[in-house]
Amino acid sequence: MPLINDIVAKISDWQGKELIIEPLSGGLTNKNYKVKVDGIPYFVRVPGESTDLLAVDRHNEYFNSKAAAQAGIGPKVLYHLPEFDVMVLEFLEGHTMSKAALHTPGMPRRIAESIKRLHAGPRFLTDFNMFRLTEYYMGICQKQDIRMPAGYVSRMPAVTQIEKALSIHPVATMPCNNDLLAENYIDDGTYLRIIDYEYSGNNDPYFELGNTCQELEYNEDQLRDLCQAYFGSVSETKLSRMKLNMIMSDVGWTLWAAIQARISKIEYDFWGWAIERWGRATEKLDSDQFPQWLKEVQA
Repeated sequence: MPLINDIVAKISDWQGKELIIEPLSGGLTNKNYKVKVDGIPYFVRVPGESTDLLAVDRHNEYFNSKAAAQAGIGPKVLYHLPEFDVMVLEFLEGHTMSKAALHTPGMPRRIAESIKRLHAGPRFLTDFNMFRLTEYYMGICQKQDIRMPAGYVSRMPAVTQIEKALSIHPVATMPCNNDLLAENYIDDGTYLRIIDYEYSGNNDPYFELGNTCQELEYNEDQLRDLCQAYFGSVSETKLSRMKLNMIMSDVGWTLWAAIQARISKIEYDFWGWAIERWGRATEKLDSDQFPQWLKEVQA
């Protein structure tokens, strides 16, 4: 662990104290560590290689992580080592969530409470737009000769349809995490805290809701529960906007996984992950309901 040792040596407050460094599993982009300093735990995130190809802006991540902490939903940023692009964060004591845990009764309401808390917090540094990010990822794939799922490019006219439909009645952007898979929620006993702000930015809140519903594989009733808890009401227009953003979540992160399959040194089936998400996206694009969702958000 030479790099983590170099990082630890840079933090003057830790010198001369008992240090225990424990690698943590679960990260798909970075290497994560729990560092105990005289028994006090800290979380250290060390970026993976070539994450610039994934459009990760470390300065944006640092700024937004501090803003999320101010909102009371993200962990506090305790140290920042820009020469390593490393943050040392408050270690959140609690349970890292799973899809199964987030399918238990009452979880859509708790998720909505946490997302609303984040969205009501300080503005983030930059904006996030999955349509532009998808274009960027396609450019990387084409330049680097990275394979994309069969038929990916031919589906782009449908993506254009989604963007045009959503733009008819634009929604005010809010500070969003944009990558709310199950493991980015930690139950501290009071709130579902939200971690990992690599892809954070000011965005349409419906993308945040659609993204987490897609990652958690929520069914129609759970979508309605989350919509009700977040907005205080449910309508077909709201649900349709969430569902179109569910599609865009999978469309964009499909290419993220395709790029990771080429560049990542983490042992994980990124290509299988890409195919799974692309399959979910195309299933919705081909559904009889897709034209209705487009129509509903433009009404």
